[in-house]
Amino acid sequence: MQNIEEMMKAAQEAAQKIQQQMNEAQVKLDQIEVEGTSGGGLVKVRASARGRIIGVSIDDSLMTPDEKQILEDLVTAAFNDARDKADRAASAQMQEMQQGLGLPPGFNLPGMG
Repeated sequence: MQNIEEMMKAAQEAAQKIQQQMNEAQVKLDQIEVEGTSGGGLVKVRASARGRIIGVSIDDSLMTPDEKQILEDLVTAAFNDARDKADRAASAQMQEMQQGLGLPPGFNLPGMG
């Protein structure tokens, strides 16, 4: 019986360690900044690797009524570019964390995507 209790305690401690590292990884993801661009840099969207939008920059040349549709399309494209870069940064960060835990490649923990 003592072996089972020791194994349960070790498993619980490992789970707590993983949860703590996941929490730390989420904080780190919110500090990693990516920038999505479109229109050759006329529109820029800054976001955290966690997906939080930090800011939007639009070149003055796009601020005319007849450029409205183009501007909307470029903002959408820049957001999508930022989201893609945020996803890639988050994936790289999670892979790094998994390697640090000694987990095999491709092993997915709940909440890690």
